[in-house]
Amino acid sequence: FRFKDSLAEDLRKADLVISHAGAGSCLETLEEGKPLIVVTNEKLMNNHQLELAQQLHRDGHVLCCNCSTLVETLQSMDLSTLKPFPPGQPEKFALFLDKVFGFQ
Repeated sequence: FRFKDSLAEDLRKADLVISHAGAGSCLETLEEGKPLIVVTNEKLMNNHQLELAQQLHRDGHVLCCNCSTLVETLQSMDLSTLKPFPPGQPEKFALFLDKVFGFQ
């Protein structure tokens, strides 16, 4: 599909997700607890997607490749090596904002 309002149902049903390295796509997939292969686009300028993909890979949460190495990554992948992504803690952020703005 070219566009879909939400991928939430697709993510819940997926056994494996292959995605670009957009922050929303990565985090939504990892929060759903699904294994993720991130395919980076090396042609982007100021490539923040590459930085995110590399950090998530270093932390052991995703497999990372580019278009030319995707097939090799699929053939050699060991999803059991991936670490679960820790859940978000929005209450800590709320406490931080309260402190910054003097609401405590």
